[in-house]
Amino acid sequence: MLIILHSRLANTVLLYTLIMVVWGFWRFFRKQGVDSSYWGAVVIAEVLILVQGALGVAMRVSGIIPARGWMHIIYGVVGAIGIPAVYFYTKGQDENKEMLVYAAIFLFLIGIVARAVATGGTP
Repeated sequence: MLIILHSRLANTVLLYTLIMVVWGFWRFFRKQGVDSSYWGAVVIAEVLILVQGALGVAMRVSGIIPARGWMHIIYGVVGAIGIPAVYFYTKGQDENKEMLVYAAIFLFLIGIVARAVATGGTP
């Protein structure tokens, strides 16, 4: 059951980050900053990633180990710290240039999530 939840949530995170990329670049090219709606969506993205990580920890504790072990875990950790790192980098500002940074981190997270999915098959 944990494997199915973890797998389905990975797909959800992948699609959600794709939406955040499109929305972020849309706002950037329209010369808009980060508004309250986008901030809320950023928080939801981080919560989804943290829940995904919690499911991964629960799987590991129950003895389910990903095929590529530590590599999969490293992708998860990088994914979890990506958004908070950008927040601290931008000092929480919400101008147009910060919108570009958020769109870029979500683009990066698409790659991280895709790699985590690729390395996550159980042996």
